[in-house]
Amino acid sequence: MKTNILATGFVMFLALVIAGCKGEPPAPVKKEVQDVNSITLRPELTERIIIGEPTMVSLADKLQAPSRVEVDEERLVRIGSFVTGRITDLYVILGDTVKIGDPLARITSPELTQAQLAYLRAFSRTIVTEKATERAQHLLTADVLPMAEVERRVSELEIARAEFETARDHLRLLGVDSDTLKALAKHGHVLPSMAIRATRNGVVIGRNVVVGQVVQPSDQLFQLADLSSVWVVGDVPEQIARDVKVGQHVEIHVPALGDEVSFDGLIIFVADTLNPLTRTVMVRTMVENSSRKLKPDMLATMHIVDNPTKSLVVPISAVVRESNRDYIFLSQGNNQFLRIPVELGPEVADMRPIVKGVSLGQKIVVDGAFHLDNERKLAELE
Repeated sequence: MKTNILATGFVMFLALVIAGCKGEPPAPVKKEVQDVNSITLRPELTERIIIGEPTMVSLADKLQAPSRVEVDEERLVRIGSFVTGRITDLYVILGDTVKIGDPLARITSPELTQAQLAYLRAFSRTIVTEKATERAQHLLTADVLPMAEVERRVSELEIARAEFETARDHLRLLGVDSDTLKALAKHGHVLPSMAIRATRNGVVIGRNVVVGQVVQPSDQLFQLADLSSVWVVGDVPEQIARDVKVGQHVEIHVPALGDEVSFDGLIIFVADTLNPLTRTVMVRTMVENSSRKLKPDMLATMHIVDNPTKSLVVPISAVVRESNRDYIFLSQGNNQFLRIPVELGPEVADMRPIVKGVSLGQKIVVDGAFHLDNERKLAELE
């Protein structure tokens, strides 16, 4: 029994001696942690990048608004008949170009006939009373006719002249021109019909009548428009409507005409009310259209040039994006670069305004940031 206890103690003593000879285990080796935003560019790749500085420039943003081409309402006329009657002839179709005074249609009307008869009667009565008044003046000089009779005839002449002028004005209101009135008084022939004529130069963009149709003065028969100048009407979101003012310059792009074609215009009207359904403000511009390329109802995009402001900017070639954040590479010398996060504004003319992160005078990579970022990613994988 005593022998077993001594053996056990001896074994434990040997184990402790062996453990002491081995010593404590060595401490783990710490690896050097590399900054993932730092990169040393190889000398052979330096030609791919350009180092520069942020610049201060005057930027004018372009606010985009969906728009449409419309007829200039100040150059639009709607033509109808002055009398109730039946259309007997039509002289124009849609798209025809007309001048002031050109006949558009011909109408026959009992109302026109009655007005001509009233005009002829008033004209004849005026002639008769004028002659009667002249005779009365001669008889008064010869002391044959009393003054009271002369005064009565003068009064009748004034009434006849007033009736004649009323009948003449009535015919003019019915659309009868001065030449027709003179011919009517000279020959005394009642015209069976009358021409409906253009009241301005333009293009026929509307015709709502056919031969044989009975029309009334309230009917709109023709629409004529001068398309040498048109309106482009856009809807500006309420968030940017405060930046839009009368007199601002705009650029108009029409998809149907291709990207290379653009038109210049000026804002002539900004609505004082808001469309509650679309939350937009109506903006109207006037655009010269001498080439007739812009057609009414064409869709367009209005680019409103904002007032220029001084801004610190970098070219878009200086910016890389990762995980929904923008970065710029800051030069630290000796081909050392550091990627730093920045806050940028919307792109304007291939430039990005700097909101936060870079200041004037710092050396940054202005071109080739994409290649530098690829080198950084490869170094991170190694």
